[in-house]
Amino acid sequence: MKKTGWVQEITRQQWLVLLAAWLGWVFDSMDSTLYSMVMPASLADVMGPTAGKADIAAHGGMIFAIFLIGWALGGTIFGVLADYFGRSRTLAVSILFYAVFTGVAALAQSWEQLAVFRFLTALGIGGEWAAGSALVAESFQDRHRTRVLSIMQSAWGVGFFIAALVNLLVVPLATANRFTPWRAVLVIGIIPAMFAAFVREKVGEPEPWLKVHRQRQKVRTAKHQDKEAKALTELTLKQIFWPGLRRDTIVGSLLAFTAVFGLWAVTNWTPTFVEELLRGKQLSDAVISDYKSYATMALNFGAVLGYVVFGPVADRIGRKTTFFIFFAGSLLLAPFTFYKITDYTTLLLLLPVLGFFNNGIFSGFPIYLAELYPTRLRATGQGFCFNFGRILAASGPLLTGFLVSSVGSYARAVTMVSMIYLVGILTLFWAKETRGQSLPD
Repeated sequence: MKKTGWVQEITRQQWLVLLAAWLGWVFDSMDSTLYSMVMPASLADVMGPTAGKADIAAHGGMIFAIFLIGWALGGTIFGVLADYFGRSRTLAVSILFYAVFTGVAALAQSWEQLAVFRFLTALGIGGEWAAGSALVAESFQDRHRTRVLSIMQSAWGVGFFIAALVNLLVVPLATANRFTPWRAVLVIGIIPAMFAAFVREKVGEPEPWLKVHRQRQKVRTAKHQDKEAKALTELTLKQIFWPGLRRDTIVGSLLAFTAVFGLWAVTNWTPTFVEELLRGKQLSDAVISDYKSYATMALNFGAVLGYVVFGPVADRIGRKTTFFIFFAGSLLLAPFTFYKITDYTTLLLLLPVLGFFNNGIFSGFPIYLAELYPTRLRATGQGFCFNFGRILAASGPLLTGFLVSSVGSYARAVTMVSMIYLVGILTLFWAKETRGQSLPD
């Protein structure tokens, strides 16, 4: 009997689902990263010539923190909406939300306006992952799920590449045409809004959600409801803290908090760290901008590999062991990269290795969190765990910005906050192993 590869076993509709979630996450990452690329320039512009390095770092940290809070709220709110109104429909709305407000941020005239627009952008960014990851998890067979979810998560690294390319191409073009470069970069972020219509038109709802939806409709019209039936209509956010799921929710949230804190308090300061590293070397602003783009590309070259590798490794050695390896790698590499390296070329060589671990670990969340919750709670549980940790992680950028002012450099500040990875390692002692298990009904 002729064997067929996993690619041949996937249907056209499943490919559409994966494409929709993948592109949604690409644009999600792109819009999220665009502001990181232009943060120093945007704040220097709207705050005026009196704003010094410490002022920009402090206000940049506040905006990042506000952004993470919006991301957390968006992931939680849109996750609940995805459980009640459908994965595909919620995915389309969330994409429209983050695209429009990324573009609108280009009109900001003050740091407060930037903060508001970034908060609104973050609501949609958080919602996209909650809806998209549940959509993919429920649309594929168990034997393909970890592989396709790793592919979906790899979109984040691709989005970073696109954001870096946008910065690389748009900044000189805008400068040559006398446009404000950072505003021109953010305007590009509105492009994904057109993709939302494709999602709504072409991507249907997965059968597990449709089954729960039909059951929920029957329960609402029934005169008598038992305890199990009532659970279908009660608030899903409350149910993820019921005794049978409370521990999983806490563990999932702490694991996500660790990864998100590390990302936003450590690696998302890479462009700013590069700028600090190159200042005083008689390089023009345009050249420094290009070097920041190259560094972001290097970081995310490794990240894409990490995203793709996590799933197959987790299938072979288990979810918990794989999380441990990626947390430990991040714990060791982050301090070494940002504190010890003073040469830009060496930094470019190390950033892909760091990206492999501290970005690649995010592939574990759509895989692991989907296996903790039944269908009626899946988007709510995934959205809450993956995103609520961002409220706690919002302290990361604030802490980094504060430490920059206190210790005098991004290198020292980032080295100190990278110790957060110990939290994730310790949390794994309370995590349960889900390798080889089907999605709960």
